[in-house]
Amino acid sequence: MRDVAIIGVGMIPFGRRDQDSLVDMLAYASLKALDDAQLGDKAVDAVYVANMGGGILQHQTAIASALVDRLSLLPAAADTVENGPASGASAVKNGVLAVASGYYDVVLVAGGEKMREVSGWRATDFVATLTHPEVEYPYGITLPGMAGMFTRLYMEKYGLTREMLTAVAIKNQTVGTLNPYAHVTMAITKEGILESPHSVVNNPIIADPLHLYDACPISDGAAAVLLCPLEMAKKLTKHTPVVIAGFGQATDTHTLQEREDPTDLKAVTLAAQQAFTMAGIGPEDIDVAELHDAFTILEVAESEHVGFFKKGEGGKAALAGRTKLGGEIPINVSGGLKARGHPVGATGVAQVVDITWQLRHELPEGRQVLGATYGLTVNFGGFGNNVLSLILKRSA
Repeated sequence: MRDVAIIGVGMIPFGRRDQDSLVDMLAYASLKALDDAQLGDKAVDAVYVANMGGGILQHQTAIASALVDRLSLLPAAADTVENGPASGASAVKNGVLAVASGYYDVVLVAGGEKMREVSGWRATDFVATLTHPEVEYPYGITLPGMAGMFTRLYMEKYGLTREMLTAVAIKNQTVGTLNPYAHVTMAITKEGILESPHSVVNNPIIADPLHLYDACPISDGAAAVLLCPLEMAKKLTKHTPVVIAGFGQATDTHTLQEREDPTDLKAVTLAAQQAFTMAGIGPEDIDVAELHDAFTILEVAESEHVGFFKKGEGGKAALAGRTKLGGEIPINVSGGLKARGHPVGATGVAQVVDITWQLRHELPEGRQVLGATYGLTVNFGGFGNNVLSLILKRSA
């Protein structure tokens, strides 16, 4: 198996992009990645596109085929990858396997979603299609509802408090003000959303005990990465190559209620363990992480399940500032899904883009983790029933 390197990355600002179609966004991000790689006369052999909702929201399928044609990459192979909110990391994994096996040399992976052209209720219903079609969806379960129930269980079991969740929201939205790609660029304060007499209005409950600022926005956006063998990367790119050092993927029961302990995100733990084993390192070696914080509770829980903190300590760590830039393990220095946004098909790819920038040491002061060598991502599908973790390494 060949070592696989990232030689190009690209992203467009997330938010509301009424002027762009889904394929427009994917093309813009892909062109940025291709420009970043400076491939010269090297042809792209295959394209993997991560997308969850094109068929439902845009009435468009075969999106990878459309993107290859739009970019004039014919006759490159093309596949669309759908794995719910974990579609992005699944597409990256497929690209890595294709290059590592030696079947392809140059692979483009793009992820995108256009969610703002429908109402918030329609977007929530669209994401809820990943719930169980017989025992969850018909009874009105949504992902915010599931996250609220999960949070309540976590509070009762581990003593998690609203103040701890608020610390995550404040941290991620603060750094989002520094990220030109972020959907949410408004800083928030503890007083404004937790203690103010107006906090009930400013930060209403969306799924008790979760409030408005505990949830990510509904976003449009796209991101892309270009992969090739490490030996080729050393000859092609002007950047320090970033290697996919390890990855893991695991599943759990479709429904939360079937799990022995609903607060135990086994698929997160297993996916991270697989990635650490492949990379030959442990959680203590990670310098920066992008965790799937569609809700603040998920950053807390994932930080424990990947091994950064003991169970019940993640919220305390966030409150103490241990997960901020400059802390012992900076988490979501991009702003995370909470601030950068969550166009579901794009998220897993965007996490890889952000970690790549970190490991290249290309980000400005206020976002750059000094001397970062290893980065980790967690892309959370369903409600933890299909999870991928990737470990990236700055190549020597």
